[in-house]
Amino acid sequence: FIMPPHSTKFLKMLVIAVTEQIFAHNAEYEAFVCVLCPAGAGGWSPLNSNKYQWLEIKLEQRTEITAIATQGRYGSSDWLTRYLLMFSDTGHNWRPYRQEDSIGAFSGNSNADSVVMYKLQQPVIAQYIRILPLHWNPNGRIGLRLEAYGCQYKSDVVSFDGSAHLLFRPDPSVSLADRDVLSMNFKTLLNSGMLVHMEEHSGHSFTLELFRGKLLLQLRKGRGSSADFHPLVSLGSLLDDQHWHHIRVERVRGLVNFTVDKNTQQFQLPESWSHSEINEISFGGTSAAGLQKSHSRRNFHGCLENVLYNDISVIERAEEQQLSITGNVSFTCPESIDVPVTFASPGSFLALPWVSGGESASVSLQFRTWNRAGLLMTFDLQHNAGTLWLYLSEARARLQIHKTGRIMTDITAGSAHALWDIYHSLSLFDSKSRIHLSCVWLSVEGCPDTEGGSGCRNPFSVFQGCMRLIRTDGALVDLIRVQQMLFGNFSDLQMDMCGIVDRCSPSRCEHGGRCSQSWSTFHCNCSATGYSGATCHSSIYEASCEAYKHKGNTSGFYYIDMDGSGPIKPQLIYCNMSDKAWMVIQHNNTELTKLKASSGINQHLAHFNYSADAEQIQAIITQAEYCEQELSYHCKKSRLLNTPDGAPFSWWVGRSGEAHMYWGGAVPGSQQCACGLQENCVHPEHFCNCDADSKEWLNDSGLLSHKEHLPVRGLAVGDINRSGSEAAYRVGPLQCYGDNNFWNAAYFNKETSYLHFPTFHGELSADISFLFKTSSSSGVFLENLGIKDFIRIELSSPTQVLFSFDVGNGPLEVKVETASALNDERWHHVRAERNVKEASLYVDHHPGAVQKAPADGHIHLQLNSQLFVGGTASRQKGFLGCIRSLKLNGKTLDLEERAEITPGVTPGCPGHCSSYGDLCQNHGSCVEDHSGFTCDCSLSPFTGTFCHKDVSAFFKPGTSVTYTFKEPYKLNRNVSAQSSSIYSDLTLRGENVSLSFRTSQAPALLLYVSSYYREFLAVLLNRNGHLDVKYKLQHNRDAEVFRASGRNLANGQLHRVNLIETQTQLFLIAESGEVDPEIARLNALGFTGCLSVVQFNSISPLKAALLYPDTSPVIVTGALSESSCGSSLPTNPYAAETTHSLAGNAINTVPLFLHWFSYRVQHEFFFSS
Repeated sequence: FIMPPHSTKFLKMLVIAVTEQIFAHNAEYEAFVCVLCPAGAGGWSPLNSNKYQWLEIKLEQRTEITAIATQGRYGSSDWLTRYLLMFSDTGHNWRPYRQEDSIGAFSGNSNADSVVMYKLQQPVIAQYIRILPLHWNPNGRIGLRLEAYGCQYKSDVVSFDGSAHLLFRPDPSVSLADRDVLSMNFKTLLNSGMLVHMEEHSGHSFTLELFRGKLLLQLRKGRGSSADFHPLVSLGSLLDDQHWHHIRVERVRGLVNFTVDKNTQQFQLPESWSHSEINEISFGGTSAAGLQKSHSRRNFHGCLENVLYNDISVIERAEEQQLSITGNVSFTCPESIDVPVTFASPGSFLALPWVSGGESASVSLQFRTWNRAGLLMTFDLQHNAGTLWLYLSEARARLQIHKTGRIMTDITAGSAHALWDIYHSLSLFDSKSRIHLSCVWLSVEGCPDTEGGSGCRNPFSVFQGCMRLIRTDGALVDLIRVQQMLFGNFSDLQMDMCGIVDRCSPSRCEHGGRCSQSWSTFHCNCSATGYSGATCHSSIYEASCEAYKHKGNTSGFYYIDMDGSGPIKPQLIYCNMSDKAWMVIQHNNTELTKLKASSGINQHLAHFNYSADAEQIQAIITQAEYCEQELSYHCKKSRLLNTPDGAPFSWWVGRSGEAHMYWGGAVPGSQQCACGLQENCVHPEHFCNCDADSKEWLNDSGLLSHKEHLPVRGLAVGDINRSGSEAAYRVGPLQCYGDNNFWNAAYFNKETSYLHFPTFHGELSADISFLFKTSSSSGVFLENLGIKDFIRIELSSPTQVLFSFDVGNGPLEVKVETASALNDERWHHVRAERNVKEASLYVDHHPGAVQKAPADGHIHLQLNSQLFVGGTASRQKGFLGCIRSLKLNGKTLDLEERAEITPGVTPGCPGHCSSYGDLCQNHGSCVEDHSGFTCDCSLSPFTGTFCHKDVSAFFKPGTSVTYTFKEPYKLNRNVSAQSSSIYSDLTLRGENVSLSFRTSQAPALLLYVSSYYREFLAVLLNRNGHLDVKYKLQHNRDAEVFRASGRNLANGQLHRVNLIETQTQLFLIAESGEVDPEIARLNALGFTGCLSVVQFNSISPLKAALLYPDTSPVIVTGALSESSCGSSLPTNPYAAETTHSLAGNAINTVPLFLHWFSYRVQHEFFFSS
């Protein structure tokens, strides 16, 4: 360990107090400090090794302490293994030093000789150092040699009494208009007061104010009582603790960095304030008029130190009387003796002897806590009047007197909405047998939760928090004497310090999550944020319509989060799920807008505001495979681009604000329209139809698809000021499909191969997600190493994924066991997250695993090696298979780009139907695509992205559809693949007839099939609305009727029929033309109702008639149009139907199965007429 040269100076130290025996028993002790002297002998070792010992060091003066080093006692078995490090300016009101804002304890030595040194992450300014042993060698005693490193510290201070202030006027000749820096330290016991007020020449001002323990930086526009305040930022918490806190405000033009202690927030000033010049600065407050609109409404009461404005020492100027001083200020900082006590654990308690000598008695104190419940104090009343209990319940103070198991008195005080980040005062007094409870808020003492030395038993929650100014009968309790064990009794208390920590400042809750806390932890409320997890880190939405499509979602509005856990907010976007998953981003004017000539108006300007902001749109376009936007111009005597050589009359403005002189359908920079590119404009000498300046209506329309220019932000239309000029334009919505990140994949075919990327930075929050498929039983998906820290995700067995990491607290593992093997060559989704509260791992839809972070442990993940994907640096346990869509903290790694140049790894990974084929419904088949899959619905009566959309039509009397089977059918090359598939399966192996219907008509013929040999099959509703199947399967036998339903189905509800013949093959022969007489009579009645998803084996005649009438062998009689009448009800559409088997026994399942002998059908069948 090497310290900077200016920090290696050994500090002169004086041992002041070392052990409780000094005060309590005046016993002998061993106490000397060796400052790592050459002899190396000696050390501090108290006579008794217990938790009440401490070593206190006084330096010559306040010093900047940069490092601490420890050893055990020389030549012994005495050393510390863990200790607390605390600092103070006065020897009172100690401040614990915390590593990473969370760890209070330092790891000590493992033997008596080795030196363990810590360089403090944030140097500390103090005169006193205290070491509190926590653990020591179990085979020895407490033993310590200590050295501190640091530098001299210069301090200029000024104190304010709450009514004084300094007025400083910067020299305008040296003022830097574009940059200002103000820095200082402050400390106070009061939670509110104005520290700094800066005025401009214009009357605008900046105010830096302490309010309820937090610092507020705000702007004020105007002077006097009408001034308008604009809060900018709030930073810090618990700043009224009588410890020094550092402030720095740096303005560079309009950008401001605001720092309190080690937390910084950056924000942008309004443009009108960006070049302001400060006219005067008031420190410690301002005039009474200036306080009227401040939050605190009071001046500052406390001390300022080393106040610098643009490197000018304000305090030195004040001491030299070079600035205005109002009121009494002192250039020293008086120290008030504030002795707080911390109840830090469930076992903490304080017992004080108290016998009131008068007729009245009183107890008062101040406290602060985050907990909403806990016992404050308890004592027995005189004359056996019972036991008094004062406690917090639901954030209110409550007093009860118990006697013989009964509640004799119950009083409540305080407000449940009071703020918890400040000290609250509570007093209790008894006068002439009347008890009064006064609570400016809540508070007070504790009691052991089990029988103990204090003689009380706690039936309530324990109190955890800080107390101070405890008084009994008006006399202040001397807690130092309690600490020295000269008065009262206590356990697990932290004396002379307040150890409260604000875990919500700064908040670890991300994406707008609301932080709340108790004494030992914090909680994030993620409701209505769109994010989840212990810190609201991970998005609950998908990153694209493509991702939603592959979860089986159909067209509709979805929230899209382009960067997952990144800073871009989710946006509600319409997803049009067709063969592609289109993202449709609307704007404020997608309709056709008409323009007419108007005197005095030479140009029409249009601006388009989109439903997504600029950052979201840029992410959508960048991530998409393809984007387009319609741009149309309709013209009548209104020229457009003035081609071929003139200056354009009209243009459009793209994403970056640049004007573009080409139109929809043309290439960028061409100053052409689509007709010019295709060489088919109405006048060949022009490159746009509208440039012909015709008196007839013409148009230039097309799609803009150059992604770098999209979307259209504005449009300028000229040449509309001439008499007779008319025009109309339309800018369609931005539409994009594809997700380059979702399909970005690499195939690892060698165990020793891997891809490497820059170091992963996820110090406080890290989320990793990816998909994988493999046939291997194990392998490392990714790994990143640090000096000690690491993070790794691996397939440890065919049924286990393991997430392991170390952030300095020792290795931790999170495991997910799956019921089925994961090496099945199907895609599996892995999501791992690690934050300051916990680590979690999820695999597909299996139950996840969560590992809580250790309390007060290290929280920063510090990595420095490259990130290895698909293997490890040691080239062992490499992964064999595919990894896809790898995202780290919302950013997708380009696996394909690295795979192109890496041996043993190939870009891309085919074979998606094994994982996504189940999304194809209703007998649709999955077809592989380079980036995903499609569902082939040609053999299904359904249509849509997943063959999920029913094809329905509403029939009226006179409407019919006839489908004619063709003998070996020769397909026309121009017939689409989907329509031609209707003829693709004429070798039938058993008949399957299915349909859905909805009607109120009875009787009615639904479907009829007949053959050359007078065989037929008819599905009908009889006069009672019962479903009948009439069939004649052999020409030499009479027709039979099977009653499929014994109740009325002509009830306007949706019903489904499915008939299956499972015998021999079907022969196609010529039609006979003869229809059964009863069927003919029903046919003559016509049919009024809905038919949907009609199918005969692989033939879907209704679908062919509605979607492919020009390329299918169908004849439609009457009016027929597609309808949504066959859509399923929100509940089960078949719930009202009871189906039957051929034997007539009722069953409760769908569909209905009918079995009959083989038969022959004609080349056509028809239903409804």
